[in-house]
Amino acid sequence: MNVGYIGIGIMGGSMAGRLLAAGHTLFVHNRTADKCEPLAAGGATVCRSPAEVASRAEVVFVNVPDTPDVAKVLFDPDGIIDEAEPGLIVIDNSTISPAATRQFAGRLRDMDIDYLDAPVSGGDVGARQGTLAIMVGGNRPVFDKALPLLRALGAKVELVGPVGAGQTCKAINQLFCALHMLACCEGIALAKKAGLSPSVMVDMISSGAGGSWALKNLGPKIIAGDTAPGFMIDLLCKDLRYTMELAHEGGQPLVGTSLVQQLFAEAQDMGLGREGTQALHRVIDGLGDR
Repeated sequence: MNVGYIGIGIMGGSMAGRLLAAGHTLFVHNRTADKCEPLAAGGATVCRSPAEVASRAEVVFVNVPDTPDVAKVLFDPDGIIDEAEPGLIVIDNSTISPAATRQFAGRLRDMDIDYLDAPVSGGDVGARQGTLAIMVGGNRPVFDKALPLLRALGAKVELVGPVGAGQTCKAINQLFCALHMLACCEGIALAKKAGLSPSVMVDMISSGAGGSWALKNLGPKIIAGDTAPGFMIDLLCKDLRYTMELAHEGGQPLVGTSLVQQLFAEAQDMGLGREGTQALHRVIDGLGDR
């Protein structure tokens, strides 16, 4: 199948690579074109614009940082709608506003372009290994057409509801990610203060009821002082804004999420926004020194 991928970042690069490895003809675009070079070396065609990608693909994936970026890819001059033919399927892997997602889908529907919101979870490890959880919003017939492609990217792929439901599910997912990361950082800090080997603690608790993806995958990085981003603090802070907006719309107080949002904002103030989310440990460690 002729497939497009727009947004070749930490996640998008690996996901596009999996589509290429699955035998699809791949057309890619990124604002910083040199990020496409590894894919081009593997046989992908680098396109000058989202419009060119849309003109050559049957399905176009989008994976960019925020809601305004998706809007630009879709609707700006040289955006997808400039060259899209009726019947094109757009699959958005970005994490953006559920309300904006529904608006985008409506505009595209008027042009006979199908839209699935399909944000992912599982980090850079899951993107490389094809083990992502992909939460999809959209119509069942469109989902069924796209499912073989999505299965090349994720181990858990589900249609969770109509358009916008994928982003709603992802907003809740980010609540868990943030709170699990806080628990991970506090647990390691407490182990150090109590004279327990943090590595032993992480190994033991990862095997029991207190375990989490964050503890297993990022706990060792915290211990090693490795804050290289699999997922940046800046992006999580953006996602938590959407989580809190969703909670406000539904009238649901989120006590723990409000607290962890403040702590990640403090990490941003410390200049850690482009570090991995595990860099939150710098904030938690600092609390013990106050």
